[in-house]
This record gives sequence, C-alpha cells and structure tokens, in this order.
Amino acid sequence: MRIGLVTKEWPPHIYGGAGVHALQLTQSLQKNIEVDVHCFGEIRTDATGYPLPESMNNLNPALQAFVTDIEIAQNLSRVDLVHSHTWYANMAGHYASLLYGIPHVITAHSLEPDRPWKAEQLGGGYRLSSWAEQTAYEAADAIIAVSNGMKKDIERAYPKLDPAKIHTILNGVDTQKYSPRTDAALLESLGITGRYAIFVGRITRQKGLGHLLRAWENVSPDIGLVIAAGNPDEPAIGAEISELIATLQATRKNVWWQEKMLPQPEVAALLSSADLFICPSVYEPLGIVNLEAMACQTAVLASRVGGIPEVVVNGVTGDLVDYDGDGPKFESALSAKITELMNNPQKLADYGLAGRKRAIADFGWDAIATQTEDLYRFVIDSRAK
Repeated sequence: MRIGLVTKEWPPHIYGGAGVHALQLTQSLQKNIEVDVHCFGEIRTDATGYPLPESMNNLNPALQAFVTDIEIAQNLSRVDLVHSHTWYANMAGHYASLLYGIPHVITAHSLEPDRPWKAEQLGGGYRLSSWAEQTAYEAADAIIAVSNGMKKDIERAYPKLDPAKIHTILNGVDTQKYSPRTDAALLESLGITGRYAIFVGRITRQKGLGHLLRAWENVSPDIGLVIAAGNPDEPAIGAEISELIATLQATRKNVWWQEKMLPQPEVAALLSSADLFICPSVYEPLGIVNLEAMACQTAVLASRVGGIPEVVVNGVTGDLVDYDGDGPKFESALSAKITELMNNPQKLADYGLAGRKRAIADFGWDAIATQTEDLYRFVIDSRAK
C-alpha cells in the first residue's frame, strides 16, 4: 500500500499542531507502509517540496494554496490513496481523487466555519478557503476527526456529509521526545528564574493568548510567566499581543517572551521546568500541546472547549475553565484558577504524574498509526467493491 500524504507544514517549517501530527503520523506509518510526503515550500530530502513560483508571490494566500495544490495533484497518480491535512492541502487530495479515481482521506484539524477570525488573515480568501474545505469534505471517502468533539463539529458544520464517513482517531504524542527533563543552562540563557507557568502556541485568536495576558494582570507578581509564541496570523493580533506583553513587562521582571520558534528539545525542557502549562484556547479540536505538556509531566490548566476535555481529565491531570464567549468572565476565572493551582504545589505535582501516565497509556503514535492504516485499507476496499 502506497499513500500520498499532503501537508502544508513539514520540517523545518512546522508551526502548529497539524504539522506536528503530519510528521509524527508519517514516521509511525512508515514502519509498515510506504508514505510519499508532498509538502508546501522548498525542495527537501525527506519529502517532495513545492516552492511557489515567484510570479505568484502577490496572490492572495488562498489562491497561492490552490496553485500548489494543482501541482501536487499532478504528482499523485501512483499512490493507492491520498491523505490531506488542513484546507491548504485538501484540494490537492480532491483534485487527485477526481483525476485518478483514487480514494481521498482528510484529517480534520480545524474547521473554517468555526474560525471566522481567519478573514483578518486571508481577506476574501477566507471565502475561498471555506469553499475549498466544504467541497473537499463533502466529496472525501473518509474524514478523520481528531476528537469526538471535532466529530460533532463536522456534523454540525457540514450537514450534507454522511456521518458514517467520519471516524474519530485521536492525536498522539511522542512520549520519548516529550518527557521530563531539565536544562539549567537554557533557563539561565533566557534569564528565567523562579517558579513559572508557561504558554506555548501560535499568536492567533484561536489560542486565546490575549485572554491569558489580561488575566495575568490579576495574578501575583511573584509568579513568573513564560510565553513561547510567535508567527502571528496577521498584523493586528500581533500588535495586540505585543502591547499586552509590554504592559505586563513594564511592572514585572518575570514575564519572558520567546518570539522565535524554539527547537523541540528546548520546548520540552521549558515545559518540564514549568509548574503549570496554560492553554486558554477559545477553539481547539484537540490541542496537541496539552499532550506535550502532560508527557513532560507538567500540570495543565485549559479551557473547556472542543476536544480538550478528551485529553485533560478535569481534577486528575489538570483543571478546566469554562469558556462561553464572555471574555472578561473567562479571564477572571483563569486568574482565580492560576492563583489557586500555583499556591498548591502538591496538586500540581500529582496532576503532572497523572498526565505523564495518561499520555503514555492512551496517546502513543504507533497505536494511532495502526488505526489510520486500518481506515486506509477499509476505504480502499470499499472503493474496489
């Protein structure tokens, strides 16, 4: 069996959970089957890269994605099935399925209808990305939802889609790369001292970083905050986050912002040394970074949205805070819960131990790859009948 896996993100350009998923799933699948990776961007040795022609640099990002999708589709004639990740890559799978009569499987990492703020980034391209996603989803042979919460979201967003086509296969985490570790030299080089909580993620409205920064104004100045966040979706959110961080840093010396993407071992070390990982997302199909924090044996405080409750067990591996769209209410609840947890080191330690145990037991990539491979065979066999 030969699979064509299509993804926008691939090393060295991975900036979100979808990219992490595509990479680690591929690494596990390749133990048993052949996987050809087709990715956006420069030529690589471990995948087929597709640089955007210079003449296309001024196109809307949605149109740029379609240009790349067409080129990728042209090169998928020799695979048994194509598996695409995110709307950027979905049309490559859709075109190839129509062109060559091969099955198309999509992993749903997020849904355009649930991310209206993407219009800030894409402008009118958001209408194109929404059209592309809906068209590809409704025509696909199967959709993989990364959580049961995501499965419900897909059914709500695309009622014309046959629910039998949607299969829940959870995200995973590499519990060897993400494991408890210390790096005193790293902390010293970054100027980080004392106890701290940490946020890791992209600067996008989806991740709720603005809510966390506003909540932090009511957290004791004795507690440090590490923000590992960069790559803003668009200038407005980038400027907003920069201003909120500057406001905190004006009165606190223990708020540290790492704008550049850190190497994976350094992220794991920062997660491991933190007392608490905070995920204040307002929309999250699953949230791989919660798994990464748990694998590093760090307690988690997260919003109760999307698939997060399927990862973070409230009162066992961390605590959950409700989010209903009321920003000030959410921020008040966040600051209260942060204060409560940071004043209870034993509970944080217990959550961390339970989180590491759960990550190992329930989210190993080999098991997830096996489920994915089984779905591939089912889809191929169904097409053959």
